[in-house]
Amino acid sequence: MNYAAVFLFVVVVVLALIAIAAYFYSRERRSKLLREHFGPEYDRVVEKEKNVRRAEAALLERARTRKTFHIRPLSSTDQTSFTNQWNVVQSRFVDDPSGAVVEADRLVDEIMEARGYPVRDFDQQAEIISVDHPVVVQNYRVAHNIAIRQNQGKASTEDLRKAVVHYRSLFDELLYDSRLERKVVNR
Repeated sequence: MNYAAVFLFVVVVVLALIAIAAYFYSRERRSKLLREHFGPEYDRVVEKEKNVRRAEAALLERARTRKTFHIRPLSSTDQTSFTNQWNVVQSRFVDDPSGAVVEADRLVDEIMEARGYPVRDFDQQAEIISVDHPVVVQNYRVAHNIAIRQNQGKASTEDLRKAVVHYRSLFDELLYDSRLERKVVNR
């Protein structure tokens, strides 16, 4: 019996087992970090993709894309200006709920643009916002859907009120967010 060959075989098997364990540990750790970072957005993407690996790849791609944007804080002057504009939107709701929703949507786009987020495509906006603001991005989606229904004449005044409330939650996050570079999960 060749003891050197047996020893080499055992070493190779042990190293292979260690590599496999390390691979599964790193995948589980990455999944845990993504779940913690994205919160409810993680579950939404997994449900949409119907596959955890694809969902996690999509979330990691969002994080990589987000890093390409220069997200910046608002000056105190801009914060004051946006706050004043928001107060006008809210006061307008009583007399013109539909107009207030249109203005809230426009103002959220404006503040996103001022911070450096993309504003051309809603889906891209929501994906990039989800990296920095994973909890309120769902509010943004709900508000946007209500705004679309409102344009089709299918939203009640209560729906419009909810849209303004949802826009407000994202507005507040964007206005007062001091976390310029949130810890983004890397591969």
